[in-house]
Amino acid sequence: MGAIAISVAGCSHHNTVSRTPSHSTTPQPLATASTSGATPANPNPSGPPPAIEHQAPIPGQYVEEGVASWYGVPFNGRRTSNGEIYDMHTFTAAHRTLPFNTVVRVTNMRNGKQTEVRINDRGPFVANRIIDLSMAASEAIEMIGTGTAQVRLEIVSETANPTTGAFGVQVGAFLQAENANKLKAQLEQQYPPVSVATYDSPSGTFYRVRVGRFATEDEAQDLATRLHAEQGYTTFVVRIDN
Repeated sequence: MGAIAISVAGCSHHNTVSRTPSHSTTPQPLATASTSGATPANPNPSGPPPAIEHQAPIPGQYVEEGVASWYGVPFNGRRTSNGEIYDMHTFTAAHRTLPFNTVVRVTNMRNGKQTEVRINDRGPFVANRIIDLSMAASEAIEMIGTGTAQVRLEIVSETANPTTGAFGVQVGAFLQAENANKLKAQLEQQYPPVSVATYDSPSGTFYRVRVGRFATEDEAQDLATRLHAEQGYTTFVVRIDN
């Protein structure tokens, strides 16, 4: 995979985003440990852990529906995008655009099972998937066996506005820096600015080529649609964390 790792099968942004919650399934009670990934740090490590209080989703926030996947070994023990060490036994998840430390309620739309996860990583970079759950979260909503599930995401708590910040469009990932830099130079002629972000994966260091820098996700999505139509790239809108 030292060469180009770009798919031209189509644009990946096919999930449904709305600001009115849908109720296509009847939610079941949250798993007992479902908020462990969202629990604040214990101010007294030698004492009992702080109490966990389940919260309702924030009114007016968008609801996102699409396919969830999960990840465990060999990512377990590696550094996540926000600098933490990934622990597949805690309730965390990877999302491409939500701010780090956003807490999201995840509902398996097949069985109504719910859990809550804290966003601490970026991904999934697979077409038509919207979130990568930890193994623990996947088990809580009974999708560990199937590997994927149709889910609904609702924001429970946030640290920043989920729709504003800095957003770009990822169009390729390479195992060789020179290939990423070649694509960067090519794209800069028509779609500046273009940047290359590194990611230390179990398969080696990937060099991700990202186009543009926008204040809103909608603006980045407009460019993603344009890049797909004009260049045939499979595109991923991502939050730029720097």
